[in-house]
Parts: sequence; C-alpha cells; structure tokens
Amino acid sequence: MTLQHTPSAGTTRHGDFAELRRRVTEAGLLRRRPLYYTCRAGALLAALALVLAWFTALGASWWQLGLAPVLALVLGQLALLGHDVAHHAVFSGRRATDLAGILLGNLVVGMSYGWWVSDHNRHHAHPNREGRDPAADAILFVRTAEQARRTRGLRRTIARYQAELFFPLLSLQALGLVAATTVTLVRGRLRHPVLERTLAALHYLLAAGLLLAVLTPLQALAFALVCGAVLGVYLGCIFAPNHKGMPLTGPDEETADYLRRQVLPSRNLRAGRFTHAVFGGLGYQIEHHLFPAMPVVALRPASRIVRGYCAELGLAYTEAGLVDSFREILRDLRAVGRSVDAPSAALPVARAGGGARAGSAARTEDGTAR
Repeated sequence: MTLQHTPSAGTTRHGDFAELRRRVTEAGLLRRRPLYYTCRAGALLAALALVLAWFTALGASWWQLGLAPVLALVLGQLALLGHDVAHHAVFSGRRATDLAGILLGNLVVGMSYGWWVSDHNRHHAHPNREGRDPAADAILFVRTAEQARRTRGLRRTIARYQAELFFPLLSLQALGLVAATTVTLVRGRLRHPVLERTLAALHYLLAAGLLLAVLTPLQALAFALVCGAVLGVYLGCIFAPNHKGMPLTGPDEETADYLRRQVLPSRNLRAGRFTHAVFGGLGYQIEHHLFPAMPVVALRPASRIVRGYCAELGLAYTEAGLVDSFREILRDLRAVGRSVDAPSAALPVARAGGGARAGSAARTEDGTAR
C-alpha cells in the first residue's frame, strides 16, 4: 500500500491544474533526487546511531532525560523521511517503496506504515473535509462548532479549553500513534501483515530491552515518557500549521476541483531554509498537496511557480510566519472552544466557500484578510 499520486491532468476542471502541472514539469521539479535522499537517509541513520551510542555510554543517569528530546527529534526526522518514501518521492516502484516505508515506520519509528498510509491517503484526497479527512475529525481537538456541540464528558471539558491545552495535548500524539499501530496490527487489514507485525514487535522489544539494560526501571519509564512527549509535540507542531485554522468543508457540500480542493484549505509557512528543514519541507504544504510525489527539495522553487499561478487565477494562496500561524490556530481553537456552551442558534460556522470561520480570517500572501 502506497500513498496516492496527483491525479492526471484530464481529471481536473477547465485545465487549471493541467497548466500548472505543465509549468512545474517543464521546470524539472518532479524528477526524483536519489542523491539528496541517499545523503539525508545516511545522515539521519548516523545521527540515530550516535544518539544510541551516547545513550549507552552515559549509563544509568538522570542526565539521560536531556538526551530523550534529542532522540525524539531524530525519530521525528526519520518519520518525515518515511513520509517522503510513502509518497513515491524516493522510489518509483511499489515493492521498494513499501519495504523502505515499513522498515522506517515499523522498525525504526514504531508506527504502522500500513495504517498511516491509509489514514494519510484519506487526508490528501479530502483535506479539511469533515467525515472524509481524519485530521478534520481528530479526537484531541474539535474544529467546528458542530463538533464542539457533540462532545460529552471529559472531551467536552477539554474542548472548552483546547487552546490553552494545545501543546500539552500534542504531547499525547505519540501515544496515539502507538495505540493506532497496536489496534491496526492486531485487528487491521494490511498488505504485508507478517512483516509489519514482526518489525513493529521487534522495535518495541529492542527499545524496552535497551532501556532496561542501561537504565533503572524508573529512569527507563521517565526517558520513554519524555521522548514520547517531545516526539508528539514535534510532529504535532509540524502538521498543525498546515490546515488547522483554515476553512473546512462540510460532509455534504460539493467539493471543488483538484487545484482548489488542495490550495484553499492549506497554509504555507513563510520561513527560512532552517525552519523548513526542521519541518521536513512540509511548510510548503500547498505545493506538497498539489504534487505529493515531489521531492521536498523541489518544493521551495515550486512555490514560486504555484504562488504566481494562483495570482493569475485570483485564487487565494495562504502564507503566514511560524508565530502568526500558531496565533491563528490558537485563535480558532479558542473560538470553537467557547462554542461548547453557546446556544445552537449562536454557533459560529466553520466552512469553506465564503462561510464565516470560527476564528481568524485566513491570510493571503500580503497579510490581508481573505
């Protein structure tokens, strides 16, 4: 199972996407970059080996808790590399893609590759569409007033204060990945069930064995909790600016053509090369959604083409700085959280296509409200 590709030009309305794809292809931005990915994979695996060697040499010490965030960041970068692999940015063949994805996902990171691909395919097909995009119906956060109204019990209390709890809740993301992986490997349908189950079990056996061989049980538990929490916040902060706080589409609303369906609910980061490297290139979310198989090193030059083309069409192309992105996210989460206790008639509407959003207006490239 591999992630879906960009649709053929013939499936798009009015040829808008066909023309954009032609320009991007002529610029050579869709060709694979094997040298880049070889160097990136080698550097990350070397970093992982170095961290593990450092961990072993340091021994049973509470100073290990300072190493736990470093390991989390390396694992996060390896997960982002697996994301590129799954999108066919590295290998063209399904067999090589699946094998590399399972090795990175199940063995190295400890996350089911098959589950993630299925979940991520649905996100790419219908970004920010309720009932179709898993990220729009996440357990941790409510994205619309209607979702807030449906919450009950503890989740209702969390929804009320979700903006204030944003970063603490992100720390649970890694735990959620472990839970989803466990359920999938036990009961889910997988293309390579034996390989996935074997490598995931090996990951957790090796991780537990190494922790308990070097640390005391209490230190091992603390190390695992800190590493998991930092990994959750890191991955959550990478994916949150991409779509949170952007317009949602209702489950029964008509969807736009491919170009608009991918551009309008996505937000790019306006940042330097270092920040985009930390984000695994996914700060160029608009270009990634339009061309999922594009190598991340081509996303930056592609953004200049896409931005100019959207301007020609009069299509909103949303960008924001890193801090401004999180301000918009928290503003929207706070507004939706307040609607938990609002009367039904007063509920804000969070919809694409001209409806009012629950929080801040989306920002276009020049910073004006759309």
